[in-house]
Amino acid sequence: MTRPPHLAKEMALFLDFDGTLVELAHTPGAVAVSDQLIPTLQEVQDHLDGALAVVSGRDVRDIDRFLDPLTLPAAGLHGLQRRLTVGGELEAAKVWPGVAELRQDILLSGILTDGVNLEDKGSALCVHYRAAPDREEEVRARVVEMTARFPSLHAIFGNMVVEAKPTAEDKGTAVRRFLEMPAFKGRLPVFIGDDVTDEDGIAAVQALGGYGIKVGAQDSAAFFRLPTVKDVHDWLAQANDIVSLENQRLRSQHDAP
Repeated sequence: MTRPPHLAKEMALFLDFDGTLVELAHTPGAVAVSDQLIPTLQEVQDHLDGALAVVSGRDVRDIDRFLDPLTLPAAGLHGLQRRLTVGGELEAAKVWPGVAELRQDILLSGILTDGVNLEDKGSALCVHYRAAPDREEEVRARVVEMTARFPSLHAIFGNMVVEAKPTAEDKGTAVRRFLEMPAFKGRLPVFIGDDVTDEDGIAAVQALGGYGIKVGAQDSAAFFRLPTVKDVHDWLAQANDIVSLENQRLRSQHDAP
C-alpha cells in the first residue's frame, strides 16, 4: 500500500465526509465526529490559506451541523449544491425532472421494509440497506430498474446505498468549479475519499496533475491509499505539527541576538 506524501502548503485539498472524515454508521444521522476533527480541520484550513473543501453526497447544511462552528467551502449532493467560499452563500440545488415521480415509485415499490429506508435529499434519492446487507442485490436491481424510466437521472452504488441522482453533476465537476476560485486556483489538487462516488473526484484531480488518496481497500484509480478514517485524521494532523514547527522557528529567529 502506497501512503501519500506529507500534507503540503501548496495543496488544494478536497475531502469526502462519510467514510473519510467520520466512520460509516447504520443511518446518516448516527455518525460521530471525533473531538479533534474540527480543530484539525481548522488547522488545515489555515495551513492551506483556505484551500480546503468538503465534497460529499450529503446536504451541505448537514455537513455544517456536524462540523459546527466551521462553515467550510463545500459541495453537497455530489456537486448539485455548492458553497464556493468560507462562510459564503449556499447555492440551492434545483429539483430535476423525474425526482418526484421516482420518489413515489420507490415509496410504492415495497422495498422499504426490514432495514431498508429512503433518504430524500430533494435533488437526489438514497435507498440505504446497511441494516439489511443480505438484500443488496434485490435493492440495487429494483432502484436501477425504477431509475431507468427517467433519462435525466441515473443510479450509482455506494457503501450499502443506492443513490438516484441527476447525470449532469458529480464530485469531479464540483472539484473543477472550486479550482476556478481564487483560494484554490493554481494549487496542487488532492482528493481523499473512500467510496465509488469519490472516483469522479479522484479522476478529476489526477487529470489536472494532482493525486487521489483512497481510504480503505476498495478498487480505485487513486495513486495513494490510507487504510482507515483514523489514518486520514493522522495525515491531516500534520498541519498542526507543521504550524507548530514554523512558529518555533519564527520565535527562535526573533529571540536570536
